[in-house]
Amino acid sequence: MNSELSSLQVKDIGEQGLLERLQRFCPPEIIGDDAAVLETAPEQSLVVTTDVLVDGVHFSNLTTSPEDAGWRAAAANLSDLAAMGASPLGITVGLGLPGKVRVSWVERLYQGMTECLQKYNTSIVGGDVVRSPVTTLAITAFGQVNPSQIIRRSAAVVGNAIVVTGVHGASRAGLELLLHPELGQDLKDAERTALIRAHQRPQPRLDVLPILQKILASPCPMPIAGMDSSDGLADAMIQICRASGVGAVLERRQIPVPKTFNHWLTPNQALEYSLYGGEDFELVLCLPQELASALVQHLGEDAAIVGKITTGSTVVLHDEQKKFPDQVLSLSQGFQHFSQ
Repeated sequence: MNSELSSLQVKDIGEQGLLERLQRFCPPEIIGDDAAVLETAPEQSLVVTTDVLVDGVHFSNLTTSPEDAGWRAAAANLSDLAAMGASPLGITVGLGLPGKVRVSWVERLYQGMTECLQKYNTSIVGGDVVRSPVTTLAITAFGQVNPSQIIRRSAAVVGNAIVVTGVHGASRAGLELLLHPELGQDLKDAERTALIRAHQRPQPRLDVLPILQKILASPCPMPIAGMDSSDGLADAMIQICRASGVGAVLERRQIPVPKTFNHWLTPNQALEYSLYGGEDFELVLCLPQELASALVQHLGEDAAIVGKITTGSTVVLHDEQKKFPDQVLSLSQGFQHFSQ
C-alpha cells in the first residue's frame, strides 16, 4: 500500500466510498439488499448475539493492531455462539468512526475480522457505518443449533461436574506484558509470544461443539449448562449458579493456568488472573460426571474438571490441601462497566 493510500482518511471518501471498499470483505451474493437472508437447516434454532466494542475500553493501539482488534471482535462473538452450542452462520458489523480515521486502519480492522471468520467458514453478511466521536464496533453474530443441544446458563443441577476448556489467565497475562514490557524478564521469547498472542488472537472454542454433540448423541441426551469465560472464570461460575439457583465449589489446584505463570507471577497474582482476568474465551460447562469425564478424555490436556455444582447459592474456592482458607467468589473483583 503506497503512502498516499495509507494516509487517506474516512472523511476523504465518505460513507458510500467506505462502504464500497468494505463490501469486498462480504460475499457478493448476500449483500446489497436491506437485510441479509441466511438459510438454516431443518430442525435448527437460530441463535443471535451482539457485542459492542469501544476504542480505549475494549481495544487500544497500545496493545492491539487493527488486525488484532478485528480478530478479537469477531472471536468474542463466535465465542458467544459456542457458549450456546451454536455453529456460526454469519455476522453483521456496525461501525462508528470519527472522520479523521485512516481508511487503511478500517480495512485492516476488517481484514482481522475476516481472518478469524474464515477459520470457521463464516462471513461478514452486512452492517452499517456511521460518524461517531469515538471508534465503536458493534457486531451481531448469527448461529444455528439443534434445540436439544442448546447450552443454557440455567441448566446446572446439583451434582454436575464443572469442566473448563483450555487455560485461564493467559489473555490477562498477555495484556500485562504488552502494557508493561519490563515484566516477565525470566520468560523465554516463545513463552512471552504465546501469552501475548492469547490476548491478541484468542480462539473461540467452536471446536468443542462436535465433541459435545458426539457425547450427547444418546437416546436420552442430558442438558448442559455453560457459558464462555470472556469476563473471567469466576464471573462465569457466578452467572451460571445464579441462573440455575445452585451453588458451586471450585478446587483451587485444579484450575488450569499457563505453566509459565510460576516463572514470573506470585501465586496470588496467578489466581487473580485465572479467576478474574477474562477474555480467554474458553468454555465453562456443567454436566453429569460421566459426560464430563468423557469430554475431558476426548480433549485431553485441553480440558479439566475443576469442581462440582452444590446446593446453596455461593461459589466457593476450595483448597483440598487446606493450605488456603475457603474463599467465596464475587463479581466485585472482576471488571464491571460503569464501576468507575
